[in-house]
Amino acid sequence: MPVFDPRPDWLREAIESVRGQLYPHWQLCIADDCSTNPDIRELLESAAQSDERIHVVFRERNGHISASSNSALELVEAPWMALLDHDDLLTEDALTWVARSILEQPSVRMLYSDEDKIGADGLARDPFFKADWNPVLMEGQNAVCHLGVYSTELVRAVGGFREGFEGAQDHDLTLRCSRQLNRDQIAHIPRILYHWRLHAESTASGLEAKPYCNTAAQRAVAEHLQCLQVSATQVDCLEAGLQPRFAVPVPIPSVSVIIPTRNGLDVLRPCLLSLLSKTDYPNLELLVVDNGSDDPATLAFLADLESEGRIRVLLDPSPFNYSSLNNNAVNQARGEWICLMNNDIEVIQSDWLVQMLAYGRRPGVGAVGARLLYPDRRIQHGGVLLGIGGVAGHAHHGLAHDDLGYYCRAQLAQEISAVTAACLLVSKDHYQAVGGLDAEHLSVAFNDVDFCLKLGEMGLRNIYAPTAVLLHHESVSRGYEDTPAKQARFAKEVAWMQERWQHRLTADPAYNPNLTLHGEPFHIARPPRLRRWVS
Repeated sequence: MPVFDPRPDWLREAIESVRGQLYPHWQLCIADDCSTNPDIRELLESAAQSDERIHVVFRERNGHISASSNSALELVEAPWMALLDHDDLLTEDALTWVARSILEQPSVRMLYSDEDKIGADGLARDPFFKADWNPVLMEGQNAVCHLGVYSTELVRAVGGFREGFEGAQDHDLTLRCSRQLNRDQIAHIPRILYHWRLHAESTASGLEAKPYCNTAAQRAVAEHLQCLQVSATQVDCLEAGLQPRFAVPVPIPSVSVIIPTRNGLDVLRPCLLSLLSKTDYPNLELLVVDNGSDDPATLAFLADLESEGRIRVLLDPSPFNYSSLNNNAVNQARGEWICLMNNDIEVIQSDWLVQMLAYGRRPGVGAVGARLLYPDRRIQHGGVLLGIGGVAGHAHHGLAHDDLGYYCRAQLAQEISAVTAACLLVSKDHYQAVGGLDAEHLSVAFNDVDFCLKLGEMGLRNIYAPTAVLLHHESVSRGYEDTPAKQARFAKEVAWMQERWQHRLTADPAYNPNLTLHGEPFHIARPPRLRRWVS
């Protein structure tokens, strides 16, 4: 606990929240960074005298939070260390859950919990129910934050807290520690174990309270990407958080965009023309899979584009099966990368493919999905969450295009269990390695969710890339499940998904078990899907 001129009553409450822990085996290491209020020294000396587990060092000069945290780190004797601000509170069971998690997962070296905020009225609010370890999301926000718990040996090995990164020193520490660990060495405890005090000077009230935090976080993330050999042109600081930007990769890989259609000229024309005129990517192949079009205007439009060498048309008049149409087209595609696209997508941003490809080319990535907007600029797709409505549902559906979403997740890149095939990028090798889309069981619905989960079985991670923005005139060409035959087929596909992926649909690592599977996502689940404590 680094300390500098806190309100004495808040500091006293923070210390008492440690003394009140149900778990007794702790050491509280406090470094006072030359507080100007003499009452603080008296308070800290009294606390140390009252409990031998409390250790205090008084620094000789003010060095800001990184130096002060390092002074506290020098006092640490335990193999684990947790971070506590001088005006915040631990729940009484915080260290009990941490200790249990450490015992149950012997390989773990870093842990974090959910958190909330406590206002001037003393009431808790704004619970932050987090995803499991999500390294891409960590590039946009400090999703670990509180309660962060680290192997002491690990923290010392990476050099502790770095001076010059004040305001984002814990974000920087987490990024540096994560580069030394495997995924299974980072654990998330899906319980609120930390109350972050909300006041004007705290970053809990917004980053504008401490603007220097933004600059430090940008530097930390830019350096982190460089260490990962991810070439970002810059890291922007937005209201939602940090957002890396990318340029066209060199060498430029070839990408085949596959668009199944049957007639539908009213959406197909803006789809193809916007792809051809607005996409700023030089190594592109457009494949249109004609599934039995008989509209003369559509046929003439496609013929003209093909004669100009701008597209290739693949004739496939077989009964409609979205999975089969795409699988057959992938086999004929020349690109190293495949972009599945609906015929009712419209390009509105020139670098959409560059942004998707930047994430797709990162090691260990499977599929990448774009942020899709309805024509009225509400969000149609912001990633797919498992278990919503029984199988899966779109995150942030219906929000305004600039709405931050739940803790800014509508606007930040992140790992997600699945993305929609309405605009999905994947390497051809990975597509074929999992057998493509399931044409036997999922001819229309959920084939993209199943595909992404199969990539996950291969150890690959799927990414939602919000910097790739396109319009989606959803279901214009195929319509809705509004006939008995369509409803029967849909019910069969739902049943198949629930049987095939039952172990995954209620345990989405990108979605917290304290959040509901019924209705709109990111509302509180009552009751939560948490195991009870067993003595």
